[in-house]
Amino acid sequence: MMQQQNANSYLFGGNAPYVEELYEAYLNNPGSVPENWRAYFDQMQHVPAVDGSSRPDVVHSSVVASFAERAKQGPIRTISASSDPEMGRKRVAVTQLIAAYRYLGSRWANLDPLQRQERPPLPELDPAFYGFTEADLDTVFNISNTYFGKETAPLRDILNMLRDTYCRSIGAEFMYISDPTEKRWLQERLESIRSTPTFTGEKKKHILERLTAAEGLERYLHTKYVGAKRFSLEGGESFIASIDEVIQRAGEKGVQEIVIGMAHRGRLNVLVNTLGKSPADLFEEFEGKHADDLPAGDVKYHQGFSSDISTPGGPVHLSLAFNPSHLEIVNPVVEGSVKARMERRGDRKGKEVLPILVHGDAAFAGQGVVMETLNLAQTRGYGTGGTVHIVINNQIGFTTSDPRDARSTIYCSDVVKMIEAPVLHVNADDPEAVVLASQIAMDYRTEFGKDVVVDIVCYRKLGHNEQDTPALTQPLMYKKIAKHPGTRKLYAEKLAAQGTVPPETGDQLVAEYRAAMDAGKHTVDPVLTNFKGKYAVDWAPFLNKKWTDACDTSVPLAELKRLAERITKVPEGFKPHSLVEKVLNDRATMGRGEMNLDWGMGEHLAFASLLSSGYAVRLSGQDAGRGTFVHRHAVLHDQNRERWDQGIYLPLANVSDNQANFTVIDSVLSEEAVLGFEYGYSTAEPNTLTIWEAQFGDFVNGAQVVIDQFIASGEVKWGRASGLTMMLPHGYEGQGPEHSSARIERFLQLCADNNMQVVQPTTAAQIFHLLRRQMVRQFRKPLVIFTPKSLLRNKDAGSPLTDLAKGGFQTVIGEVDEKIDASKVKRVQVCSGKVYYDLVNARKTRGVSDVAIVRIEQMYPFPHKSFAAELKKYPNATEVVWVQDEPQNQGPWFQIQHNVFESMEDGQRLAYAGRPASSSPAVGYADKHVAQQKELLETAFSKLKGFILTK
Repeated sequence: MMQQQNANSYLFGGNAPYVEELYEAYLNNPGSVPENWRAYFDQMQHVPAVDGSSRPDVVHSSVVASFAERAKQGPIRTISASSDPEMGRKRVAVTQLIAAYRYLGSRWANLDPLQRQERPPLPELDPAFYGFTEADLDTVFNISNTYFGKETAPLRDILNMLRDTYCRSIGAEFMYISDPTEKRWLQERLESIRSTPTFTGEKKKHILERLTAAEGLERYLHTKYVGAKRFSLEGGESFIASIDEVIQRAGEKGVQEIVIGMAHRGRLNVLVNTLGKSPADLFEEFEGKHADDLPAGDVKYHQGFSSDISTPGGPVHLSLAFNPSHLEIVNPVVEGSVKARMERRGDRKGKEVLPILVHGDAAFAGQGVVMETLNLAQTRGYGTGGTVHIVINNQIGFTTSDPRDARSTIYCSDVVKMIEAPVLHVNADDPEAVVLASQIAMDYRTEFGKDVVVDIVCYRKLGHNEQDTPALTQPLMYKKIAKHPGTRKLYAEKLAAQGTVPPETGDQLVAEYRAAMDAGKHTVDPVLTNFKGKYAVDWAPFLNKKWTDACDTSVPLAELKRLAERITKVPEGFKPHSLVEKVLNDRATMGRGEMNLDWGMGEHLAFASLLSSGYAVRLSGQDAGRGTFVHRHAVLHDQNRERWDQGIYLPLANVSDNQANFTVIDSVLSEEAVLGFEYGYSTAEPNTLTIWEAQFGDFVNGAQVVIDQFIASGEVKWGRASGLTMMLPHGYEGQGPEHSSARIERFLQLCADNNMQVVQPTTAAQIFHLLRRQMVRQFRKPLVIFTPKSLLRNKDAGSPLTDLAKGGFQTVIGEVDEKIDASKVKRVQVCSGKVYYDLVNARKTRGVSDVAIVRIEQMYPFPHKSFAAELKKYPNATEVVWVQDEPQNQGPWFQIQHNVFESMEDGQRLAYAGRPASSSPAVGYADKHVAQQKELLETAFSKLKGFILTK
């Protein structure tokens, strides 16, 4: 295919003499060449030269003549531009050969310690492909377009230099990068040293010590705790040398905080040998002892940890993120945590905070959240200044190792090409090359602020876990592994043969490490104790608090009016859309107390009052700026702007002179990665109201792993608190099965241990007090808000401005119609959400006066006292009916009925009114929706039928 494309290209080497002749004529007189060629050559004048200069090109003939004269004076045959077409062809062929090795050299690199695969046929890397023969090997060619440190070299040397650089222990992929500066930087780093490290003896011994520690821990645990799961790193010990190098070099470059995300493979090794966790503490976990008394806890290879270590640039705080067995899902969580730390420091470019993500080869290629997270890398709202990715590529996923099954790409890392991240594949059996690749990766990230990958090709000595027998499915692979002496042993022997260390050093280091293990001593020196960084966050005020703790969420009326005035003004000369202008005018009227507040204004005043009080607000989602239902307008657009990247105004960023930061982000089209990111952000920043809003609540199930593994259970498993707020538009308005339900039942099913708050507010004042409560109250639990759609503009859901200046969030709202006589009430309808307004209208239409309606605004934690108090107001009520929009097997009914029943009096009967059970969240036919809605209301007011529970 490539040969065919080359042959058809007008820039193919065979056409080079003709193109050169045209170009020379163009340089003498641009008007002398055809118009299409003149346009092409004009563009070339704006492309930087190989040396990076932007000087215009000059006529070549005099330069060619000079080189030709020099060639006559010496015995060496040097090919330069001449009138001989064959000589010109060879010169172009050398340039093509160099490009081929830069593009394809990694395919011939010596990467696999097991040597399982034959080298693929790549004729483009063979000089014969370009017509070269043995006779050409001593011919000298110009190679000024390389960084080998020579202007010219014989073809034989050129080949050796290219193969040393691109086909030995490091296989580099980067030529797909669009930015020429980045490509030249990588070419120079690799070619100038031919991808060969020149470390000092002291550095080499340090690498050996890291390998010894990595192997030593695994073997110690293997003999001390026989058969215990630990997901051994054996076969990939070079990873510990790699991450150690990245951390030390990052500290040298000015990084002060590093957040690491990784799965279970090698995690215990990182805890002990990188972060400095006490081996004695790890041993206690193997023996079933736990330092933290958590409601649930988690297995040892999911645990996080933090420490402070010394680097050449000063102390660096390391955090290993807690994570579940769901592979790669920790990636966006780490990125969000890093973003919070960056913003706390005012570190806009990520110079002081670094994310490191460690992947397995199968998961890196297989899990969709990898792509979603990579897609965040260069966006304004989620970028973290570049991530260093390290792949522990043991060439097998569970029992899948056949390349025909493992993936559809050549490399497991090919997904990163979507963001043009360079990849350095490296043989784990060459630890020095691994360390060199790690250095280059960290330097690239520092220089360009972009993602980079180190793919450490290794093997897995044992099974997926220590109880597995991998030879059952990989007999050939494990025959090779059984014969492999181990990376540490190979490297120790190499250093001894070089005379770098005495022959006995390898065994001495092994014995010293085992002695440290026996004593339970730290293996990382030095780990700093009692060090607290300037930007550390104190979570103590938010822990061990109750959701019932009181707080004042009201705001003085005068301050509300001031805030309303600030958020309804635009700069002079700024022209909003006419529809937005009306919204602003209406909000100004609301702010003066002349009109009831709608949902959007209640929300805005909550944000404004928090910002003015010093609480930052971060809001992200696919339509967060405008709002899916065009109700928010947090970002205003000048209709007269002349540039796409200008003419934006954020009223909430202009509330007060010394206000906190307001961030609103129209996110990429992703639920899982963005929600994971915001969760990570919230775990690192308790003083920011962090909100993720779904476009429709229905789409939140695309992020179910984040909800199940982190939001709902993170605190009981890991003691990890979060104040994340989720806004999920929910409501049955006939928009079909994908635009009706945020799946309330799923969230309520996850509720236990007071782990989160699940609410469905129904008025503008309620959303105001609720959002303020989430920050003003020193209580940090995830908050799930089922937000309305039709109620956004329903005047009945509006609130007077004075409701914001008094009271607070009501977990239960009782009957508000003063005409309803409590002593005559026979039935109490209990509901949550939009259906309340349907019931009120139906009651009015039917002329019913013996039915009271009670709203449950907070479904979890269930407000038992408040709800029981409401029921007691109706001593003659014998019936309690739960009413909901959702089908019977969905919505709150099955999760909330026991709470309702508990508060009832003896003799009262509990029944259900709502849609029948359904496998779909909602019907798609409009007429069927209308019929169901009519039947729902009919059941709510008719004689009890169906399921009835008597107390």
